[in-house]
Amino acid sequence: MKNLMLSITLVFGALCLAQAQDEVSKNKSNGGLKGGYSLAAVEYDGEGETGQRSGFHIGLYGESYFSDIASIQIELLYSQQGYEIKNDSGTFTQKLNYINLPLSLKIYPVSTFYLEAGPQIGYAISHKETYDANFNLFDTSQEFTPNNFDYGVNFGAGFKTEGGVSFGARYHLGLGDIYDEGKPSNRVWQFSVGFDF
Repeated sequence: MKNLMLSITLVFGALCLAQAQDEVSKNKSNGGLKGGYSLAAVEYDGEGETGQRSGFHIGLYGESYFSDIASIQIELLYSQQGYEIKNDSGTFTQKLNYINLPLSLKIYPVSTFYLEAGPQIGYAISHKETYDANFNLFDTSQEFTPNNFDYGVNFGAGFKTEGGVSFGARYHLGLGDIYDEGKPSNRVWQFSVGFDF
């Protein structure tokens, strides 16, 4: 009888432990640091995109799983954006720097691969405009002050190792107007590496 009771107790304890571990896996969360390379452009009036400006982005993220295959991730990123326009006369460069707050729903079809989508809001913290006329006498600097706030949606995919290292690609489709005229909106590709804390 003692052996039977001991066996029942061990089986019950093992079941409770397995259930607890399953709940932990479904509700785990993590945070980390991410950064990478950006290619930014602007679309005017839906008529086409400008040339791209190279830059970088860096920031923090927090990811919380609400099931075995899905999580919510929020980020706080510094992002270099803007655009370039080149013609025979020279190159105009608009440098726009943002603090962005993306919120993403991430789906893991397999444990190491994810798809993501979600909204993003941004705040323009600085801007600089330069015009290189290929001849120093005609170089000028003219200001085009952007609207402070920007918003849009992100779409992306990536890989995440069991050790918490992630590699992702994301496209930002801006829906807000950068300026009051011409309806310009941000278009940004981001290629990132992330490290869980």
